[in-house]
Amino acid sequence: MNYKRKWIITIVSLIILLIFSIAGCTSVGPVYIPFTDVFKIILSRLFFFHSYIETDYEEAWYIIIWDIRLPQVILGVLVGVALSCAGTTMQGLFKNPLADPFIIGVSAGAALGAAVAVTIGESYFSVDTFFLAPLLSFISALLSVYLVYNIARTQGRISVNNLLLAGIAVNFFLSALTSLLIYIYITDARSVMHWLIGSLGASSWNDIKLVAPIIIIGIAVLMVYSKDLNIMLLGEETAINLGVNVERVKKIMLFFATLITAAAVSVSGIIGFVGLMIPHIMRLIVGPDHRILLPASALAGGIFLIWCDAIARIAIPPAQIPVALITAIIGGPFFIYLLWRRKYKTGGG
Repeated sequence: MNYKRKWIITIVSLIILLIFSIAGCTSVGPVYIPFTDVFKIILSRLFFFHSYIETDYEEAWYIIIWDIRLPQVILGVLVGVALSCAGTTMQGLFKNPLADPFIIGVSAGAALGAAVAVTIGESYFSVDTFFLAPLLSFISALLSVYLVYNIARTQGRISVNNLLLAGIAVNFFLSALTSLLIYIYITDARSVMHWLIGSLGASSWNDIKLVAPIIIIGIAVLMVYSKDLNIMLLGEETAINLGVNVERVKKIMLFFATLITAAAVSVSGIIGFVGLMIPHIMRLIVGPDHRILLPASALAGGIFLIWCDAIARIAIPPAQIPVALITAIIGGPFFIYLLWRRKYKTGGG
């Protein structure tokens, strides 16, 4: 089987799995709605055949699906897609499978910007928090990346160890500032808990309308530069000789990876490990070519996150725990495994 055919089969399979996952995760919750009825209700709305809804309980299911669960699932797909693509891009740019938006401080920076918007934004800006949060998230995330990048750079090169250490330090510092803001300005911590522990529980169609264009455009740009990223993996000098403007590509890809991460964090809070695990797993399946790795990771990230959210929805009924707790329970051991594997590969064991 040639690579092109394998890639097509992989992408088509992931798309089909994503469609069934959306329906499956929409059926899961305190009120179980049969899988077939979820499809029936979704199709009735998409094709304006509301007359398909015949009974009172189906009417109640219709409200549960369209007003509560489907926005949460669709937003989960978008957040998973964004974090996975950002993680794939950063791992390629830094040539390090341990790099992701969470570890190098992008998520913490975005969360700080969102916290500023929620806590003091409306007092100083004549802008609704709904629009201010993504803007400040992006600005804060970009500044955190700039800070980590410059701390880690030595004589024009990025040290992997310095990158991780700088990311961890900046991550803790920005998280502390976020907690301080919330402690000072907000009396009801529950109202902003999803900024500290990522959650999709407060999702709405307005959130989707706000972040979907940003994430779609950002991923499209990253896909355009995926071939250049492949060449850069051969070495910067080789890439320059082949006509790639290395510094320009780095800045553009880092900018848009930060943009989609900020968009995701502005509506979900900090959800860790998605951008670390999914690219690594998909790289084992489809290989290192970013032309296929980026879209494959995007689809797999969306699937992974909505199933984690479905688990969070039913783990302690009738309450819904934050989805970030589920991703951390899965991702923590995975991160330890990666460190252990790198240790023995480099002869450190």
